[in-house]
Amino acid sequence: MFNKNKKFYITTSIPYTNAPPHIGFALEAIQADVLARYHKYLGEDVFFLTGTDEHGIKTLRVAREAGRDPKDFADEISGKFKELTRILNISNNDFIRTTDEIRHKPAVEKLWKKLDAAGDIYKKKYRGYYCPGCEAFKTEREIIDGKCPIHLKELELVEEENYFFRLSKYTKEIEKLIENGKLKIVPDSRKNETLSMLKQGMEDVSFSRTKDKYWGFEVPGDPEQVMYVWCDALPNYISAIGYYDETKQFKEYWPADVHCIGKDIMKFHTIFWPAMLLSAKLELPKIVFVHGFINVNGQKMSKSLGNVIDPFDLVEKYGIDAVRYYLLREIVPAEDGDFTYAKFEQRYNSDLAGGIGNLVARVLGIADKISNFQFPISNKFLNSNLQKKIKEVQKNYKSAIENFKFNEALVSIWEIISFCDKYINEEKLWETKKSEVINDLFFAIKEIGSLLEPFLPETSEKIKNAIENKKSEILFPKLETHATRNT
Repeated sequence: MFNKNKKFYITTSIPYTNAPPHIGFALEAIQADVLARYHKYLGEDVFFLTGTDEHGIKTLRVAREAGRDPKDFADEISGKFKELTRILNISNNDFIRTTDEIRHKPAVEKLWKKLDAAGDIYKKKYRGYYCPGCEAFKTEREIIDGKCPIHLKELELVEEENYFFRLSKYTKEIEKLIENGKLKIVPDSRKNETLSMLKQGMEDVSFSRTKDKYWGFEVPGDPEQVMYVWCDALPNYISAIGYYDETKQFKEYWPADVHCIGKDIMKFHTIFWPAMLLSAKLELPKIVFVHGFINVNGQKMSKSLGNVIDPFDLVEKYGIDAVRYYLLREIVPAEDGDFTYAKFEQRYNSDLAGGIGNLVARVLGIADKISNFQFPISNKFLNSNLQKKIKEVQKNYKSAIENFKFNEALVSIWEIISFCDKYINEEKLWETKKSEVINDLFFAIKEIGSLLEPFLPETSEKIKNAIENKKSEILFPKLETHATRNT
């Protein structure tokens, strides 16, 4: 089971530094953290990367509107994303910033030169419609009523002479790699969406902008042009692990085993990035996992609607693991999900306070009332049905995590909790105080704590301590719900 010789390299996307973190990126960071912790549990050599995407027009414009230097502004916002990893108990090994001139800049310049040497960089005049929100030019197929279909804002007409990357040269090869599974895209709906884009044909893409209109690293050999966002940002996955010097770390960890990304940047990770890697003769990532968006009360999150959910506020009010649980249990991983405070508090009270919290408190409370009770009285389960249930859950749990179905993995854990509650009631344990039943329940709770570790690490540790000390703190105090709340 344990294999220290096997590596597992996982990344999140790197969010823009034009605004503080919201709950959408919190979801992605937590999903990636589950995978990282699970593979650590398997004994693998895990490297987990996250960071921030700082160059580009979005950060530049917001900083200018605030009368700030863009680098100072990016420093502040990047700091908030870094703090978010701490607040959410994310186990990342590294945090890369695209303004990093020590690790990132030389790696990006090296990659540019590789693409250029392959004959895949050329300069031409261009006229196209640009979405600042996506940091991307839009083709006619992607434009709806003159607007970006994602941001629903008017596009900007841009006329410039820029460098381009020969994306079209690699589309057929990428299509084959996806179809034969060498580049796996999860879920299948996103795989099919990517294949549809490839079959329709992809144009070459702009890889630079003029220096007076953009913020970024200069194009090697042309100080009037700066590298465009995708050439600047996507290489973070290799710059952080030492691509520039091709260090031992780079050779050990690349290619990435999983890129965790949102659906709005899927094309860049499933088409642009693989094409860049093929041009540079580097291995492709093994899996690109694409999650959906989080809506609030059925509406898209937006500043204008005033419904942006701040993950810092949520954690302060409900606790780290309560936030992690809701996002992992309520949101179907590869689909859009909905957040409301009513749903959050309902899940909290039913599953956390009334579920795992209540079970641990009941069992330890009863055991405490039995004089001279020693745990364990047996080193194996005495109830064969409980043992069978746990083995069944372990199998389903493994399959669910490895197929990115985090919600189903949690559902399976709660099956053990339900079994234990039923077992207590059938045995009337509060009256009989049977030592052998408590023995089984201790083993079950220990297993629950172990299975919860990738999902709710703080709770898992509390359960472990409760078993060792035969005394439990209240894991999740019951909430007073507010049915009249709007969200």
